[in-house]
Formats: sequence, structure tokens, C-alpha cells
Amino acid sequence: MSTLKTLGIAVASASLLTAMAPLAVAQSDYPDKDIRWVIPWNAGGSNDIMARKLQPILEEEGFSTVIENVPGGTGAVGMGQVASANPDGYTIGNGTSSTLAIMAQGKVPLENDQFTHIIRLSVDPLLLVVPGTSEYDDLDSFIGYMEDNPGEVRIGTPGTNNLNHIFAAMTARSADTEYRHVPQSGGSQVIKDLLGEHIEAGVLKPSETMEQIEAGDLVPLGVFADERIDALPDVPTFEDEGYDVFPYGPVVQMGYIEAPADLDPEVRDKLTTAFESALTSEEFQTFAAENGFEVSPISGEELEQEVADVAQAIEEVSDKVFDD
Repeated sequence: MSTLKTLGIAVASASLLTAMAPLAVAQSDYPDKDIRWVIPWNAGGSNDIMARKLQPILEEEGFSTVIENVPGGTGAVGMGQVASANPDGYTIGNGTSSTLAIMAQGKVPLENDQFTHIIRLSVDPLLLVVPGTSEYDDLDSFIGYMEDNPGEVRIGTPGTNNLNHIFAAMTARSADTEYRHVPQSGGSQVIKDLLGEHIEAGVLKPSETMEQIEAGDLVPLGVFADERIDALPDVPTFEDEGYDVFPYGPVVQMGYIEAPADLDPEVRDKLTTAFESALTSEEFQTFAAENGFEVSPISGEELEQEVADVAQAIEEVSDKVFDD
């Protein structure tokens, strides 16, 4: 049985359980026990790192969380479990643009209306990185390497048919050549492939690679964004070097907290308030600046619209990139 078919069955089963779950009731004493926090990616990736930084800050707000990594299907396996959970506020998960992308493309039987969107966690630029041992330590030399080796250069990404995959394809487009896509179940697995020299490059977030970059184990060649990153001011954008990685319009990588649909408004408000306080704390703001991502919490109708807009943009770009 194919991986995609197996994933479809798993997510469909989760959706059935959602329909069977009892509706949430107002809980004035919420939370009175641990909250299960599903990270739909491997441990060590950006979502996991961020959650574990927020965990003790949320504890100070009276929200005790238990983090559970449930990787697979570009985030769809873990988020399927969130969708199927009882909407009582005791199961939440990390939605991302990557999972939005495969949902928008109809790759999995999940829909946005199966979730309650709580708050945006981050907006993350993406980087093209190579091993520290690579002889190609700038963008032009790496693009030239791809030109000289059509269809041979391996670029790893966490998941498939997502923004990382789109920008891997745009890197090859910049070289006007083919490449070999190597998807993994999370950023930490891509980093292992890079450090083991099993792949030549990866498309990853600064927050999941900063430690290796500072140690010299990974070298960032270019930023997939309009502006450079404050934490890595010497790393050029692709545009700085004359490469257009947004030929079909802008797309953004973001992360946000989700709960099952039909969450009680009182519970939703309490979650939103706790996360906003944690995200805007001096401790987390410093962490964000050091790790190259933006924290600008939005919630309510503004987040609903943002999720819809990002999904539409990714769907339009994906149709063109993966049909090329």
C-alpha cells in the first residue's frame, strides 16, 4: 500500500473520530490538567525547538503542557490527531504553512474547518544551507555546481509539496537545471543528512540550523525572502545575487497553534491570552531575534483570514511549480 494511501486512511479515520467526539462545554476552571501539545514533526526541528522554549513560559501562565512529537505526512499525521481530539482544550497542535500546502493541494483529507485557529506563533524565512565541508560556500558557486551537474545535486527538505520543496525547486530553476529532491519527516533529519554528507544542500529555517551554523557545521548560502535576516546579516537574499525565487508571487512560511473545531470560546480565549503573553515575553522575543524568526501574534478573525490567504497563495504557486 502506498505511503500516500496509508496516510489518507489514517487522516480519514481521524476525521471520523472528530465527528464522533462530544461537543466541548464551557470550562471556567480550564485548565485543570496537562494539555497535550502535538508537534507534527520530529524532535529537534524548528517547531519542536520553539515549543520547548515556550513550554516553561506557559507554565508561568498556569498552562502545563506535555509535548508529543507525531511526525509524518508533512505534518498531516499529527494534525489529524488534533482534528480527531475532543474539543475541550486539552489537545492542541502546531499548524504550519507546510501542512496548509498539502491540504490546499488536496493531498490529504483534512480541511481548515476541522480546526480552531488559536494564535500565530511565528513567521519564518527559509535558507539554502550546505555542509560546512562543502567547497561551494557562496550562492553563485553552488548554482554553478548545479549547472555543471544536471539532475545530480540532492536537496533535502522536511516534507514534500510544501514551501521548502517549492524553494528547492526554485533553486534548481535558478540554475536552469534538474535536481534530486530528498524529503524527510522533519528538519532534524535533513540536518543529519547534511552533516553526514548524504545530500549537497537543504532548505531549512534559521531557528533549526542556527546552532550548526554558529559551529561551522552548516553554511547558509542564501535567504528565500525579500530582506536579509538580522541574525545572519552577511547572508544574501537570492534577489541580492540576481536570482528570482518568487516568479509566481510571494509565499510565506508561518506557524500557528490549532485546536479541534468547535472549541468553546471561553477556552479559546484563555489559550489565546496565555500564548500571547508567552510570545510577547522578553525571554521569547530575545530567543526569536537570536534565531532569525519574527514573532507577531495575531488571532481571531485576523488569523482566520491569514490562514485562508496563505493557503490560497501556496496552492496557486504549487500548481505552477509542481506542474512545470
